[in-house]
Amino acid sequence: MKLLPTAIAGVFVAETKAFQDSRGAFARLFCESELAQAVEARRIEQINHSRTAAVGAIRGLHFQQAPHAEMKMVRCLRGRVWDVALDLRKGSPTFLQWHAQELSAANALMLVIPEGCAHGFQVIEPDSELLYLHTASYTPSAEGGVRFDDPVLNLPWPLPVTDVSERDKKHPLLHQNFQGIAV
Repeated sequence: MKLLPTAIAGVFVAETKAFQDSRGAFARLFCESELAQAVEARRIEQINHSRTAAVGAIRGLHFQQAPHAEMKMVRCLRGRVWDVALDLRKGSPTFLQWHAQELSAANALMLVIPEGCAHGFQVIEPDSELLYLHTASYTPSAEGGVRFDDPVLNLPWPLPVTDVSERDKKHPLLHQNFQGIAV
């Protein structure tokens, strides 16, 4: 497992090398010591799995407010997605900048998204499945979101948008006075 930094502090891409032979393949999905630079003293508190059927569907952009802010580690187990981390951290030098990474079962990459960054993705292949490792439990009262089509962000989703949940459509647009979230 190799940890690659991105232009956004705390956002990493973890490369995983699968071992393949005549039986199939084996890959390490999480290793505390190899991810120590990113994970530091945090611990995994929750693991989630999602399956999204429709190509072009978008989930997100989601985050949790402090004191329930969470780091997410996101990996695609099946299919292919365009995964986005958006920096919402108050005072961050990369505030409102984003990093996008194609995640797929084939490339075995994992996006590491720190507290204060929103996360979302668009499905590129049908029936894509993601595995999420979280450093905090889901807390509905701490939930936040940013609209996927916010003109301030102008995210270049790779495909036409085909499906978005009612909840995600109702996330607020960023306003001129938005200063970010405290982590």
